[in-house]
Amino acid sequence: MRSAQQLLADSAVIAVVGASRDPGKAAHRVPLEMQRHGWRIIPVNPTVDELFGEKAYPTLADIPHPVDLVDVFRPARDAVEVVRQAVAIGAPAVWLQLGIVSAEARRIAEEAGVDYVEDRCLIVERAAAGLSRRR
Repeated sequence: MRSAQQLLADSAVIAVVGASRDPGKAAHRVPLEMQRHGWRIIPVNPTVDELFGEKAYPTLADIPHPVDLVDVFRPARDAVEVVRQAVAIGAPAVWLQLGIVSAEARRIAEEAGVDYVEDRCLIVERAAAGLSRRR
């Protein structure tokens, strides 16, 4: 299993499940900050057509290209289904944001050989490691 910081270093395309159009929410601020540092953010939200200048998709299965990391901004009870979907599309890693913990989601990821992080924030880990994809 790769560390949280190694996952970020290895990832270029992050699908954000639960990405929000509300600038007051972490589910908007965090993906936007990652985008500013060079990651391609693919929003997954069935109620919007576009976010962060990228086409939004209703589900992970609707994304027409591979993603390196699935970042989850959904309640823990929804994380299990999101992890199942991430495994189904062949995502190599899943990240549950700060405050989101699910033993069942972890079990599904581990059984599928998917790297798994929970209860951590992308931008905190990015900053701690001094990572950027900007050249």
